[in-house]
Amino acid sequence: MTKNIKVFYVDAFTSKTFGGNPAGVIPHAENLTDMEMQQIANELNLSETAFLIPSPKTDVDYRIRYFTPTEEVDFCGHATLGTAWLMATTYDWIHKKEHIMLESNIGKIPVKWMMENNQLKAVSMTQVTPQVNDIDINPKLVAELVGIDESDIDSKYPVKIGSTGVPHLLIPVKTREAIDRAEPNFKELKKLNNDHHISTTHLFTFDTNGEFDIYTRDFCPNIGIEEDPVTGAANGALAGYLYLENILSHNKPHQLTIGQGHAINRPGILYITVTSNKGTPVIEVAGPAVVSMSGNIMM
Repeated sequence: MTKNIKVFYVDAFTSKTFGGNPAGVIPHAENLTDMEMQQIANELNLSETAFLIPSPKTDVDYRIRYFTPTEEVDFCGHATLGTAWLMATTYDWIHKKEHIMLESNIGKIPVKWMMENNQLKAVSMTQVTPQVNDIDINPKLVAELVGIDESDIDSKYPVKIGSTGVPHLLIPVKTREAIDRAEPNFKELKKLNNDHHISTTHLFTFDTNGEFDIYTRDFCPNIGIEEDPVTGAANGALAGYLYLENILSHNKPHQLTIGQGHAINRPGILYITVTSNKGTPVIEVAGPAVVSMSGNIMM
């Protein structure tokens, strides 16, 4: 029996088609096997494809799973945002509820609508509580692996592993120029990340000429992607790191604008809110999206 699977491409963290980070979204995945999900993700060949499965839980709307072209991953920020945008618009959830509750391998992810003049302007996902861990690594080695000079690393801030459910190696860099010219040794970077169970390597800088608060770039060869254009998970982890390392004040909420994807002609912007709940940081990552393509996969 042939399966006719509805599929969408959604460009996340942008309001323009061909910007931001494209994600595949399969809104009706309840009849797909794990192997079929992996085959679809490989066929779409995007950094991540999200699959929605109706949940029997009363406090969860959908189970969400994420696959790269080569493997399943526990969480993906841009695919979550793109999925929520699709459900709000194409599937009219914007008129059903004020939010959608997704459940991933790392827990529940509430996503709410951000309205302006009765129009959806962005969706905002609350990520799981951030954590930061030390890593014993030589700055010279870090520089060699990501393809910058050792002098480009900003020693004012520590190299750490940050996570909002998925671990990312966070590397402070002095200038945007250095980030843009980074040419990683993907083979060795993949080995390092696998050895330390790290999902991606995330370069960041405060040198943005006022265009953003932070500028970033993200490499992830160990999960089958050399570079992810605009990463909700890694930037959420970065915001948590900034709070937990006391780079951001704990006395007030923070609104961060982060630019990413410009180096590979997929520019996107993330809007991140950092607040405190009795000393524990709460990270909300928001942005617009655009449905760029729809079709069917015949299986």
